Amino acid sequence: MNKDIQAFNDKQSPEDQEICNILAGEIDKKLPKAESKIWHAHPVWFLDGNPIVGYSKQKAGLRLMFWSGVSFDEGELNVVGKKFKDASILYTGVEQIKLKDLTRWLKKSTAIQWDYKNIVKRKGKLERLK
Repeated sequence: MNKDIQAFNDKQSPEDQEICNILAGEIDKKLPKAESKIWHAHPVWFLDGNPIVGYSKQKAGLRLMFWSGVSFDEGELNVVGKKFKDASILYTGVEQIKLKDLTRWLKKSTAIQWDYKNIVKRKGKLERLK
């Protein structure tokens, strides 16, 4: 695991650490070609410089976010961004993580991508990749 992401995880409460470590481990395993780093103070994974998935600590729980998640057509990813194509799920306990769902979402995250990498260059306009 990326040392900076491990440091982020280690700063969380014991319950949240467990959630973070499961998420990071599964993401690393399922997206072996992804670059991972702390971006805007949160763990994020990128493919070819495009943000794909990340998580953050929120008041309501740990938020697992997929940058192109709205296009996945997945009911469980029901925390939807207002401006872009992101969709998320909130976890408050490890028992809520369904590895089968996470694996499916991670697979979709490589196949369904919006081009966030060039959003500034395109003046806020998103274009679908692939």
